[in-house]
Amino acid sequence: MTAAPRTILLDCDPGTDDAIALWLALASPEIDLRLVTVAGGNVGLEKTLPNARAVLGLAGARGSAVPVVGGADRPLVGAFRSETQVHGEDGLGGVVLPEGPAAAPGLAADVLRERLRAAPPESVTLVGLGPATNLALALATEPALAGRVAEIVLMTGAVGEGNWTPAAEFNAAMDPEALAMLLGCGRPVTLATLDLTAQALVTPARAAALRACGGGRCLRAAADILAALPPSRRFDGRGAPLHDPCAVAWLVAPALFTHRPVSAAVVLEGPDRGRTRIDRWQRGPAPPNARLLERLDADAFFALLGERLATLG
Repeated sequence: MTAAPRTILLDCDPGTDDAIALWLALASPEIDLRLVTVAGGNVGLEKTLPNARAVLGLAGARGSAVPVVGGADRPLVGAFRSETQVHGEDGLGGVVLPEGPAAAPGLAADVLRERLRAAPPESVTLVGLGPATNLALALATEPALAGRVAEIVLMTGAVGEGNWTPAAEFNAAMDPEALAMLLGCGRPVTLATLDLTAQALVTPARAAALRACGGGRCLRAAADILAALPPSRRFDGRGAPLHDPCAVAWLVAPALFTHRPVSAAVVLEGPDRGRTRIDRWQRGPAPPNARLLERLDADAFFALLGERLATLG
């Protein structure tokens, strides 16, 4: 018997890897994508919102049917900072997409609350691919709505070193207070950290194999985006990690991953602000509050991307 698709509300900040994650979600029958909310993150909201609209619009009727709503243009505390070295000034690595459908009215946190109020208990999966501001605002301002959430899946944090500071991963560093709220909301949280996404390394061979999977618009755009990713110094120029699609792949094909329960917290002050402290071996007193994705079958992951994106647009 085929399982019913999971109802997903997805928050993002497109962003090259967000684009591919959105296309994977749209192309996967395991997912019923009901809403996309957008924050400033990789670049400012004035660019991430049009990018999200364009990404969904390129997927045709399937993507255009999903409302896109703008939200926070800054973190809960402090000022907005963008990351353009990887994603470019436009957020999509210079890959130009046709303008997508207009954004839906409202603010992200308000619309998220509306959707959660209308949902049965433990029926909605929240997916966060950028700074967690929109998701945290929705739950912090009406905490009872956490009972409607089945799982929160986040691409955030690191067990080891960061990619924004020596201590912190970008999404966690951009709004650690928001991440702390989600980790403390009492619902199951699944973490795709830098240690996991490093295994999804886009090498020239993998990028070429993806392009060879077909000629659809979304697949061609995804291949162009992968080609625009600069090789990472963290991996000696061998390729670039593909972060956000890992979080979506967990919902589509969990057999590709190994995982373990952990205790997770985030540092809010000092030079390590934004660092995620993840107790993999339960050495401290805090009980487990998250599931850490640890190992990824990378070849199967890239095969999944090619197979699914080839059916879209």
